[in-house]
Amino acid sequence: MAHKYKDFEPNWYRGEVPPHSYRSIFKWGIANQIKIPRESLFKLMKNQLGMEDKDFTGYSQDLGLEDVRFERPIALKGSQVEALKKIVGEDFVRTDPYSRLSVAYGKTMFDLLRMRHKIVENVPDGVVYPDSKKQIEDLVAYCAGEKIPLYVYGGGSSVTRGVECVKGGISLDLRLRFNKVVGFNEVDQTITVESGMSGPQLEKTLNDAVSLFGAKRPYTSGHFPQSWEHSSVGGWVVTHGAGQNSTYYGCIQDIVLGQDYATPGGVISTDRYPRKATGPDLDQIMMGSEGTFGVLTHVTLKVFRHMPKTIKRFSYMFKDWETGQAAAREIMQSEAGHPSVFRLSDPEETSVMIHMYGVMDSPLKVLFDMRGFKIDQMCLFLGFTNGEAGFSRNCARNVRRVARRFGGLWLSGLVCRGWEKGRFSDPYLRDTIQDFGLVMDTMECSVNWSNMSKVHREVRAYVKSRPRTICMTHMSHVYPQGANLYWIFITRLSDPKEFKEFHAGILDAIQKSGAAMSHHHGIGKMFGPWLEGSLGSNEYAVLRALKKHFDPDNIMNPGGALGFDLSGTEKRSLGRAGRGD
Repeated sequence: MAHKYKDFEPNWYRGEVPPHSYRSIFKWGIANQIKIPRESLFKLMKNQLGMEDKDFTGYSQDLGLEDVRFERPIALKGSQVEALKKIVGEDFVRTDPYSRLSVAYGKTMFDLLRMRHKIVENVPDGVVYPDSKKQIEDLVAYCAGEKIPLYVYGGGSSVTRGVECVKGGISLDLRLRFNKVVGFNEVDQTITVESGMSGPQLEKTLNDAVSLFGAKRPYTSGHFPQSWEHSSVGGWVVTHGAGQNSTYYGCIQDIVLGQDYATPGGVISTDRYPRKATGPDLDQIMMGSEGTFGVLTHVTLKVFRHMPKTIKRFSYMFKDWETGQAAAREIMQSEAGHPSVFRLSDPEETSVMIHMYGVMDSPLKVLFDMRGFKIDQMCLFLGFTNGEAGFSRNCARNVRRVARRFGGLWLSGLVCRGWEKGRFSDPYLRDTIQDFGLVMDTMECSVNWSNMSKVHREVRAYVKSRPRTICMTHMSHVYPQGANLYWIFITRLSDPKEFKEFHAGILDAIQKSGAAMSHHHGIGKMFGPWLEGSLGSNEYAVLRALKKHFDPDNIMNPGGALGFDLSGTEKRSLGRAGRGD
């Protein structure tokens, strides 16, 4: 560990993760990689959560080191299993317990808690590993004919129960074989890939374009969600994903240029033109469908010139949340270029971040006191610019100009670098602290500038109504008209049912406050009960009509995804919030 504890340190689990264990499925990322909190952050959590050293002297939760074992009968007929093997090959249809559970759940804390408790309730009957677009088309056609439920597993980072196999059937695991480059076009500046390709695979391919494709220069995807290391291109597309650099490069719907889908109603293939006026945009119709219309097979993405040397990092401290908001809005509306990463933390998140990234162990702590910045009020703003050198430099200058006008205290680019080092590894903290009965999870929503303060205040009030709960919020994915608000909460909780009720209460608060219930996490089955109430019944009827067209027998991701096939009593309608009226 890079930072030694001076006082008591818990016995964080650093041991092996057995390859066929529950922990190998529910833990984040690489099997034997962990992340532990700095001592200052650990002490802050203890204080905020009302805990003592004695609460960390032994693991309070099951470490999940046992091999996966459960008894769930397989509903597939022998003839059906043989037919699936004929399509993809003898070795690429698996029905053993570990394979089935490995694709059953995503990464919301509800999923992780259930696996900690050995609750195995929704698993596929079999897992299929396709190798080609043709195989997937044949699988969809076969399942449609046999009425076999079909689910898709890309990277498994869903926090909305998007991949959960509620109705059994089969799950297509795209990680193993369906992750190849289909084509690269430097003239059009596009790449076409199979939907199972991971974020790192895509980025390495583009960075190595000179050697791989004889390109003139390296390229980048510009898309880096926090789950980047363990999510798939297809997952980004079907959930309307957003990367941390989206304020400059755009969200995934801005980057996608064309798509191919295998649906029960036939193959759907869109064109690859940058713009057209040929009726409603089929690409936008298919994106966000979360596997309920069909399986995304190939996707064509815009790519961008890779220019890491032009990045200009910045970080500032504002005296309070309202001042930070005003500065952020001015940066986005000043028409002087948009930063790539753009993150403004509220006071509680700022307090956690300056402990997490070592700011409180630096001379900056003295500077805050000297300048009258109060720990429980000040807000950290950090990010960086991308693009051509002159553009990037001018954009950073405008950020500095606006920040100074609103009283921002310049902290150099070091704080941003500290955040960058942990931006993909922070989820590992969840496993570390969950061993001791603490949960850390996230929620997010889309707001306009005009209702940002109201949404922040009301959702935060609900989260904090649970005693001894840390509630951090930051603004990210920012636009001239508004932004994404992203909540990270930490509380002492270990019961899956209790977590689900708390999570539902947060969704209620988001919708009541007037926000769009998801900016980039998607809907899945966890948010599904709220979708019709959020969109409006007549508007939601359009989605139902599309579902009926593409999937008349409801074999694609059935069981509540996007709210489809839920009964009236399962739905939660709180009125049409989040339209930005």
